[in-house]
Amino acid sequence: MSLSPPGLRRAEPGSDAASGLWAGRPVRPVPYGSKATGRGSWSSWLTPADRRVLQLYLLTRISLWITAHGARWLFPRGSDVREAAPVLAPFQQWDANHYLHIARDGYFPADTGPWMDGWDNREAFFPGFPMLLRAVHLIVPDWTAAGLLISLVAGAVAVLALSRIARAYVPEDADGHRTVLFFLLSPCAVFLAAGYTEALFLAFALPAWRAAQCQRWLWACTLTALATTVRVSGLFLAAAITVLFVLSVSSGKGWRGAPWLALPALPPLAYSWYLHAHTGDWMAWKRAQERGWYREFHTPWEGWSNTWNAAFEGVHTTGYAAMFQVELAAMVVGLALVALLARRRRWPEAVYVALSLWALGTSYWYVSIPRATLLWWPLWMGLAAVSLRRPWFRTVYLCVTVPVTALVALAFLTGRWAG
Repeated sequence: MSLSPPGLRRAEPGSDAASGLWAGRPVRPVPYGSKATGRGSWSSWLTPADRRVLQLYLLTRISLWITAHGARWLFPRGSDVREAAPVLAPFQQWDANHYLHIARDGYFPADTGPWMDGWDNREAFFPGFPMLLRAVHLIVPDWTAAGLLISLVAGAVAVLALSRIARAYVPEDADGHRTVLFFLLSPCAVFLAAGYTEALFLAFALPAWRAAQCQRWLWACTLTALATTVRVSGLFLAAAITVLFVLSVSSGKGWRGAPWLALPALPPLAYSWYLHAHTGDWMAWKRAQERGWYREFHTPWEGWSNTWNAAFEGVHTTGYAAMFQVELAAMVVGLALVALLARRRRWPEAVYVALSLWALGTSYWYVSIPRATLLWWPLWMGLAAVSLRRPWFRTVYLCVTVPVTALVALAFLTGRWAG
């Protein structure tokens, strides 16, 4: 299935070209900057294919809500509990509490900050999600419900964008359904439903990528700028779009869109300025990550070694050790993806994933790499392409990932660390 820019020739089912990135043979190189045409253009609204994708999305949301309902009854906190936790309580875990505190109280309430003992390092989190959460809370009084609503709507936008990108990259996935299925049943899919940033980030990042493929640089960079308000990963996306722009220029396109490439840097600069005004530190968000999550710089081999020890040397409880094992597996998947993207000369996508791996793989140990896989859209399209060329692969994928997805969801919904 050809993972090539939109508007290019189709491959016949079962042919070598039909598996693109994951094929055994190279596919004919394709020029960058091709205009998207035909099916999946952004000028259309909801097509029958879009509606099928949304139906799949809603069905998987129902599955997660059923899991959450069961978790609060079957796995309560305490051995002698007589009443289940509130309906939405399973989703208000870990980082969701940070976003709630920022949205409700701000970053530095009552002159508190990192100079105090017991500080929660909330400035490590970019302001896009908390700002939107505060706005939605004006309409939805319950903070948890407001966060879930943001992720529900943003996730719908994200899967629609992913399916339309997949139709262009993987022509045999006619409606993008296969790619979206693999994405929604990925091991960390629960974070798309919780009040976390992944769904909102993808709701900006995937349309930005599609716009960049269509050479709509203003739209691409504006949406990327919005993505950078949500996660630092937006800067990795900006780097990938810059590479895509340079490649399109080298293939004969003009430089007219170049000034827009600076837009994504503005939100992080504004946030750094805000933090400097309150803490005197331009990199206060990075210092907070170092204090709270051991994200001080270490060489990649040190990060791997420390994570390996945490996973297999018995220094942590079995729950944490299992999560570190998943971190290692996710790093291996990421490295393989970068290697395959580079082999196929998909340089923009390779840059995007490689920067993500560098940022997450140069800490004391690995944290949140499995969640980051949700943001690697070439992975889900590549897996879909493989499954279309080798039908048995879908069965293997579902048999392996569905139980893992359920276990990660239960771990998160019951308050255990899940990345």
